[in-house]
Amino acid sequence: MSSTAEHAEGHAHGHGLGEAVTHSSAKLGMWLFLGTEILLFGGLFAAYALFRAKYPDLFYDSHKKLDVTLGAINTIVLIFSSFTMALAVSASQKRNRKWLIILLSITFICGAAFAVNKYFEYSAKFHHHIYPETNIFFALYFMMTGLHMLHVFVGMGLIFALIIMAKQGRFKEGNRYTPVEVGGLYWHLVDLIWIYLFPLLYLIG
Repeated sequence: MSSTAEHAEGHAHGHGLGEAVTHSSAKLGMWLFLGTEILLFGGLFAAYALFRAKYPDLFYDSHKKLDVTLGAINTIVLIFSSFTMALAVSASQKRNRKWLIILLSITFICGAAFAVNKYFEYSAKFHHHIYPETNIFFALYFMMTGLHMLHVFVGMGLIFALIIMAKQGRFKEGNRYTPVEVGGLYWHLVDLIWIYLFPLLYLIG
């Protein structure tokens, strides 16, 4: 009887240790991936700085054609979504399924709102015959914001998957909230990149 109890206790301990290792490995893997993403955008930021120094007048005149109001709204939307994502991670750690689903849903809606605003902004540019080939500023603008938008869509896909998993009760015990935390790290990167893009493209004259 004692042997059986000891075996069960040892199995539970091993299971808990395994989940801890999986949690740490998943976070490390995500951090490494985020590092490559930062290098990618870092190269684009460097290109922007180089061409801006070479064509200051062109960049100044071109940046005035951007919609600062829409850019500011999107900044507020993403900052708020980062806050709700952080709360979602906390809710998952506390096994609060109801609030986890609510907060993830709000974050997803914020991402969708960002995408809709971006659609209107791009549409206005195309209506005024402004395209990536217009000049080097808009080539960088469309490349940087388009790449960022792709990351927003990927993040929304991850969040949608997390909502489904939460509804299925996948985050009830152990370190099974790991997907939420890893997804949160990715979403925070999406927010952080935009916080740099907004002043760089819209505000710096």
